[in-house]
Amino acid sequence: MKALKALLVSAATCAAVVAAPVLTAAPASGTTTDEAEGVKTITLHGDRIAYRDEGRGDVVLLIHGMGGSSKTWSGVIPLLAKRYRVIAPDLLGHGQSDKPRGDYSVGAFAVVLRDLLDELGIKKVTVVGHSLGGGIAMQFAHQHREYCDRMVLISSGGFGDDVGRVLRLLSLPGSEFVLPMVASRPAVAAGNLLRALAGSAERFATKPALSNRDHRRAFLRTLRSVVDFHGQAVSAINRLCCSDDLPTLIISGDKDRVIPVEHAHAAHATLPNSRLHVLPGVHHHPPTEEPEKVADLIGEFLTAA
Repeated sequence: MKALKALLVSAATCAAVVAAPVLTAAPASGTTTDEAEGVKTITLHGDRIAYRDEGRGDVVLLIHGMGGSSKTWSGVIPLLAKRYRVIAPDLLGHGQSDKPRGDYSVGAFAVVLRDLLDELGIKKVTVVGHSLGGGIAMQFAHQHREYCDRMVLISSGGFGDDVGRVLRLLSLPGSEFVLPMVASRPAVAAGNLLRALAGSAERFATKPALSNRDHRRAFLRTLRSVVDFHGQAVSAINRLCCSDDLPTLIISGDKDRVIPVEHAHAAHATLPNSRLHVLPGVHHHPPTEEPEKVADLIGEFLTAA
């Protein structure tokens, strides 16, 4: 246990801790969502789902990554909402949505997204996923192909074993006892200092959300459903047999150390009806690092013949 603790704390100070650059604490039970931020809520199967719903027109469904929330898309939503209706949920276990004890597999997330669309009366979407959200997007297309017009994968896993060392370490038994330290401000500040000394442009701002038991439990359940100590444990390749004709845009940063850009090339090679755009100098978070570019690429893709 001491060795595990040392490994985790060491890793926390020198790498990107989780898949989102901003982590926010869950609201207390009974707290209403922040209407000033345009967040709405809906109850599905007894669980509260928070989501953003902006714009009019054809629907774009934005799915954030592990440890993130709809805030991942804060810079992208206003740009897309000028021409499209944008739906951006907080996945269960994330953001302002409930954090029940339950199934946090990509298949379960896909079912909840389908049910959300049904409740909103939406029949067709372009499904967009970042990081883990890309895996969920592919699972959604596999399970519910009739809902999908197009698909966008951003820094998406599922095409190889590689994943950041920190996430592999956090998948180990016992990580729940040291995870609050991983997300603490001193650890993040130390990591930012080391990245600055190394010349990295990545910066992470965090609140100690993962010190919250429910948030931590949901995060670890989500992580362990797709990652183990050896790397990514779930492959998307065998889920694409029913959607290999789906028009797909693949976006990746060439500096991504969480999901290396080679995964994007593998996705492009696997999906015959895909196009690939690699962003120079961008790391694992294109929606927050280059929101205007991401919105432009999605817009161009949606208007292409």
